[in-house]
Amino acid sequence: MTPQKTPEKKVRIGCASAFWGDTANAAHQLVNGGQLDYLVFDYLAEMTLSIMAGAQMKNPSAGFAPDFIATLKPLLGQIKTQGIKVCSNAGGINAMGCAEALAKVVADSGIDLTIAVVEGDNLTQAFQTSQQSHPHIVDMFSGQPIPNHLTSVNAYLGAPSITTALAAAADIVITGRVVDSAVVLGPLVHEFGWSWQDYDKLAQGSLAGHVIECGTQATGGNFTDWRLVKDGYANMGFPIIECQEDGAFIVSKCSGSGGLVSCNTVAEQILYEIGNPEAYLLPDVTCDFSQVTVEQTDTNQVRVTGARGRPCTTQYKVSATYMDGFRSTATFMIGGIDAGEKGQAVADAIIQRVRGLLTLKGLDDFNDVNIEVLGTEATYGAQALTGQAQPREVVVKIATSHQDKKALQLFGSEIAQAATAMAPGITGLVGGRPKPSPRLCLFSFLINKRDISPTYRLINARESESEVVSVISGQAADSLENTWKDKPLPEPLNNSPEFTIPLIKLALGRSGDKGNHCNIGIIARDKRYLPYIEKTLTPHRIAEYFAHLMSDRSEVIRYQLPALNSINIVMTHCLGGGGMASLRIDPQGKALAQQLLSIPIPINKSLYEQVAGEAE
Repeated sequence: MTPQKTPEKKVRIGCASAFWGDTANAAHQLVNGGQLDYLVFDYLAEMTLSIMAGAQMKNPSAGFAPDFIATLKPLLGQIKTQGIKVCSNAGGINAMGCAEALAKVVADSGIDLTIAVVEGDNLTQAFQTSQQSHPHIVDMFSGQPIPNHLTSVNAYLGAPSITTALAAAADIVITGRVVDSAVVLGPLVHEFGWSWQDYDKLAQGSLAGHVIECGTQATGGNFTDWRLVKDGYANMGFPIIECQEDGAFIVSKCSGSGGLVSCNTVAEQILYEIGNPEAYLLPDVTCDFSQVTVEQTDTNQVRVTGARGRPCTTQYKVSATYMDGFRSTATFMIGGIDAGEKGQAVADAIIQRVRGLLTLKGLDDFNDVNIEVLGTEATYGAQALTGQAQPREVVVKIATSHQDKKALQLFGSEIAQAATAMAPGITGLVGGRPKPSPRLCLFSFLINKRDISPTYRLINARESESEVVSVISGQAADSLENTWKDKPLPEPLNNSPEFTIPLIKLALGRSGDKGNHCNIGIIARDKRYLPYIEKTLTPHRIAEYFAHLMSDRSEVIRYQLPALNSINIVMTHCLGGGGMASLRIDPQGKALAQQLLSIPIPINKSLYEQVAGEAE
């Protein structure tokens, strides 16, 4: 008798949250139809930490994502019965508060589930009490000195604390600020027993986390070819990865759910919010995604391989927030003939009027003003289409910032008067008179890992335990940062372009933010198009195209990902401060890829027709 081969171990992980505020239905969908080993939730972004810091300024017991507790409460019984483990960074800037709140819910349910909390990321108190001892710290992107008062300070921890907590029999692990991919890498290291020096597997596990950390963005959400997403958006399937011991994984979704899992939906997400694809720096590993490949293995199933890893750095990135005065935004509609011109005239007049009142009251001018007349392609800058009929309805957005709350209260009181005192057709003042809110800015810097002591603690176990987790340190970042940019370009095939065509006909795109920086990933629909795309999308041309977003410090850097027929464009200092600090309608650059897809690309006509014919 031939002995039966032991089935290869596979681990299934589903992600039920892409951000704080995502649909609560995702966890129910995954628990009931995902056949999961792990359920993970990602709630945090730089912007989210700013929001949580603002909430904690009003209520010291806040600072975490209460949605996590409300979502888990009705699912605890099924989670226990199915043996699903849960990992989440829902703790935000108050991980213990989140863990204790969930522990109470678990106790009231009578279900035996052990909760672990990972701490060590929150450095706020240490910096608030000894900030003057850190004069050498400057922002890692702008060089700005450390502000006098930081409202929150959180280091981006890695996966070891999660792995250690799971080994201690935790059923639910709650963290504060960890890198998004850690809630997936931690379980994979625990399940497969990977070494922290097995860098290729760590890179693959981190890539798995990166692919599903933004929820349905891997399953057809935010997808360039949105018309291909079948079954509509009403019941989008949240992503599942099934990983094997060598690190290769398949991306899928629950059977019967909406959405689409294709090579292109997954590739767009791989390029989302990354910088140098050869040196994607994480606390536990330096990832090289430049040779990653995707393969459609079945309907709504894509296999991902090819990530490579190198040692991590000796430092953690730290995300801090600080208050820089206040901000206020007024939004209203104006209708009728020449609505765009009327909207701009009204906005300009409101600002001029308020400036006069500020002078009368002895108050300084605004720190910043941003006016966008939405409907006139205001966000396109010089790329806005002209020569068309004026829109007959627009939305006027006026955002202001000031160090004195009284100045913005005055601004808010002068909006409504425009409806009777200025151009006709003003209506729909969104939210009534605008009120000032704190303007929270991001401050990012590096800190030596030896100065951080991550811990995990079992808070409701019969035998509670706590442990400091060893930090994984590597080598200096400058020895890892291979800036693989602007390599010599291949010559376009069938040279001599004969006509131009919008980039969207040749490529897909996805954009996102990292603080005040933005990246745009461009994926050629056919590798034969790529030389033409690269020839047009030079750093100089990109800077010219987005000139209205660029600051004096802005730089455009372009990287290549040949295995994905892609380029990654990074634009620095281009989001008006980004997140909660920016006054723009698009503070995170989410629409920039879609705007770039309008750029004309010269290409050989016969080649384009040949490729298009092959695709039919």
